[in-house]
Amino acid sequence: ETDAPRAETFARVREIAAEHTPPAFVAGEPVQVHDMYRYVDQDSRLLGWASSILLMVMILALFRSLRWVLLPVLVVPVTLVWTKAVLVLSGIELSMVSSILTSLVTIIGIATVTHLTVNYRELRQEFDREPAFRETLRRLGPPVAWTCITTGVGFGALMSSEILPVRSFGLMLALAAVLVLIACFAILPGGVLMLRYDSDPRPTLAEARLVRLLQKLGRGVDRHPRLWLCGLLSMMAITGAGLFFLRVETDFSKNFRESSEIVEAIDFFEENMGGAGTWEINFPWPHGLTEESLPRLRELATNLRNLRLPSGTRLTKVVALSDGIDFAPGSTLEEKLDRLANIQPDFVPSLYNVEAQQMRILLRALERQPAEEKLELIRAVEAEARKIVPEARATGFYLLLAELIRSLLRDQLVSFLLATLGIFICMTIAFRSAWIGLLSLVPNVFPLLLVIGGMGWTGLPVNIGTAMIASVSMGLTVDSSIHYIAGYLRARAAGATYADALRSTHGTVGVAMVFANVVLAAGFLVLSLSNFVPLIYFGTLVSLSMLGGLLGDLALLPLLLRWAPVPAQTARAA
Repeated sequence: ETDAPRAETFARVREIAAEHTPPAFVAGEPVQVHDMYRYVDQDSRLLGWASSILLMVMILALFRSLRWVLLPVLVVPVTLVWTKAVLVLSGIELSMVSSILTSLVTIIGIATVTHLTVNYRELRQEFDREPAFRETLRRLGPPVAWTCITTGVGFGALMSSEILPVRSFGLMLALAAVLVLIACFAILPGGVLMLRYDSDPRPTLAEARLVRLLQKLGRGVDRHPRLWLCGLLSMMAITGAGLFFLRVETDFSKNFRESSEIVEAIDFFEENMGGAGTWEINFPWPHGLTEESLPRLRELATNLRNLRLPSGTRLTKVVALSDGIDFAPGSTLEEKLDRLANIQPDFVPSLYNVEAQQMRILLRALERQPAEEKLELIRAVEAEARKIVPEARATGFYLLLAELIRSLLRDQLVSFLLATLGIFICMTIAFRSAWIGLLSLVPNVFPLLLVIGGMGWTGLPVNIGTAMIASVSMGLTVDSSIHYIAGYLRARAAGATYADALRSTHGTVGVAMVFANVVLAAGFLVLSLSNFVPLIYFGTLVSLSMLGGLLGDLALLPLLLRWAPVPAQTARAA
């Protein structure tokens, strides 16, 4: 018994191993889990600073104003403090995946402020500061509120997961998305209207060219709708076919860089020591340690050693109490047990608990193999053990990590469907039209087909990080759809034709969408600096889905709106 933290124990063991000659290695599932948390904890600080600095530089380049750099920078820490305060008061703890909370809140907060900034800057050409800001809130208040709500719905869908860290991740980000909205409305009025110095954001040098490019895109969609529709649908069909070629990365060691300490250790054990996967079979053993009961234990150990799957997978090591007893010198069982107690006092108690009458057999298997193969081996071992002891069951980290992958992939579909349903309901309420709510989903499924289908074509495997892509991406990419639909409906409500509304929306809302999505994509790319491979995948693929969602909102969504009826109440709702 010790009060030393597990991290301290592992660190000391590794120090001893490093000093050993020849070199020694430390591996095993508990060490993998510890390193996973350690890397993510280290990354949370690095990624928080890196994303903040990168996004501040981008905001400064886009708006050329220190005031408008500081405003989102104020929104983010306030949101973080409020989020963590709520978590503390509710007794919820930060978990492994939620340690990237700072990075994600930074990205969401800055993207939200970007939309308000672009609109305010446009209105300042006609109004003084206060009327311009009041009109900005009137125009964008509802869309911004709904973007935060739908983002929260996307993250909140992860709460359907069976895995606690994923549930807490979804809860924290859903909470943070709503608190970003409150922080914006609490900070921006004073931040925008107080003092005169550097009061207005300025256009970026290439913005006029961007406006012309977006309006040209709008005209192309208006003049050649069928050509654009066929092209985009063909793109969806081709990339969507890649879904049939998706493969799942179920080797848990692949979550770490190949150069990492833990992977080098696992490779050594896999090649030289029969594998790093350690687990056990435990079962009631009320018979005690007698000459009559030991043959059953020997038979079980022998059967497990001889077990082979059709693929050739087997246990590489089986350690039963009977092995030590048979090895110990002595003519009687009592003499053998006495010798064992002298030679290795912990051997018998570690395998047989006399008071609880519980026996266990220690097992070893290869770690670097697919989870399906691991789970099949686990099932076969349990079935073989239950032939002799019906109550036998397998347990250990080996099982936990194998089941973790399968659970995440099962959760992917459920969370995606919940996110889709929740966003459809939100959009229907926001625009008072189920038709608009349905249309808004199409351009947000578009980037998912591009990204996830592209993974199938390129052979990129689905892992822990990519298993959360669908619901998170839906929650983030729908933000641009809300702003675009709101801008389009405002133009139609003012009497504009479809073509004029398209040109107006592309030239105003489109600019903010480009800025916000580029900011989001750059922010998520910061996750590629992580030591934890699933976060690298997560950040890169969400960045790509942001850019794919931008294409869907600027090209596919206008095509859908062309054939969509626009009821008067829907236009007024915008």
